[in-house]
Formats: sequence, structure tokens, C-alpha cells
Amino acid sequence: MKTKIYLVILLLMTATLSTRAQFVTFDPTNLAQSIVNTTKQVIEASSTASNMIKNFKETVKLYEQGKKYYDALKSVSNLVKDAKKVQQTILLVGEISDIYIHSFQRMLQDKNYSVEELGAIAFGYAKLLEQSSDLLVELKNAVSVNGLSMTDKERMDIIDRTYNSIKRYRNLVSYYTNKNIAVSYLRSKRTGDLDRVMALYGNANDKYW
Repeated sequence: MKTKIYLVILLLMTATLSTRAQFVTFDPTNLAQSIVNTTKQVIEASSTASNMIKNFKETVKLYEQGKKYYDALKSVSNLVKDAKKVQQTILLVGEISDIYIHSFQRMLQDKNYSVEELGAIAFGYAKLLEQSSDLLVELKNAVSVNGLSMTDKERMDIIDRTYNSIKRYRNLVSYYTNKNIAVSYLRSKRTGDLDRVMALYGNANDKYW
């Protein structure tokens, strides 16, 4: 029974159900790291805002491929407690990617940021996502076949610790996003361009504001 539980957890780390109930191999740790790598390449290769927008499309493409996985994972239900916590942890990393991609796409349209500032903002997102990805690797190792020699308590401790750490990162990414948007908000107030910024990012009730 315990072995079955561990296998369910491992499946969550490496696969998800498609619409036809077939398993498709997918590794969220690789996705997160790929987004990090392409972001760093965008920063290095972009000398103008228009160039950065063009280069960022590859990062968006990776995100959209991963979003299909995360959306499918959300629909998986009736999991045992251990597997449910792993599922929630993986989805938190998906939320981090979602906040980054959508918020940064808006920032790329915002003339209140310089190219250098956009690069610094993207680098900050990349570091937060990279650290979250590292935690996913630790989680994956804990629920792998090689980790079956661990006790139930040791395994659950790692799962709980990873979940709580990534949840903090998710909240930090949200805070980081709001702080960066606040810079544009203050600049737009000084230049009388507040309506444009509010239309771009949304009003105070918007989850990214």
C-alpha cells in the first residue's frame, strides 16, 4: 500500500493525465529551469525594449507548453494526503511562472521602465523561479524510487518543508511584482499618465496590483 502511495506521488512529479486519460511524460523541474535559462538569454541578448519583447516570445512559448500540464494537474482529484501536498507544491511553481510571464509581458509594454530596469526585473524573477525549481528537485528526489528507504516521517517532513518554502516564494513573487508595478504607478502620477498605467495593470482589485 505504501509503495502504491509513493508511486502515485512520483507520477505527479513526472506525468499528468491528458483529456483521453493517457499519461504524458512531463517534468516540471525541467520546465522551470528552461524558463529560467531562456530568461537569462533574453536579458543578455536584448539591447532595446522591442528586441526584448521579440526575444521574450520564446519564454512565453515554454510557459504555454507548461500551462497545459499545470491545467491538467489541477483537475486531478481524490489523491492521498501525501500526493495532494506534492500536487499543490508543483502548482505553486506554476503560479510563480504565471505571475512572472503575465506581469512581465505588461511591463514590456510600459514606457516607465528602461531596458536596463526591465533586465533587472527579469533577472529577479529568474532567481526566484530558479530557487523554487531547486526545491522541486529536492522534492522529486524524496519521492523517487531511490528514496523509498526513507521513513514515512522523513518523507512527509521533506514534502511539508518544500511546500511551505515554495509557498513563501510564491508570495514573494507576488510582492516583488507589486513593488515593481508601484514604481511605474508613482512615475505615471508625476507625469500625469496614471490612466494608461491603471488600464495596463488593472485597478486595486486586480490580483497583480
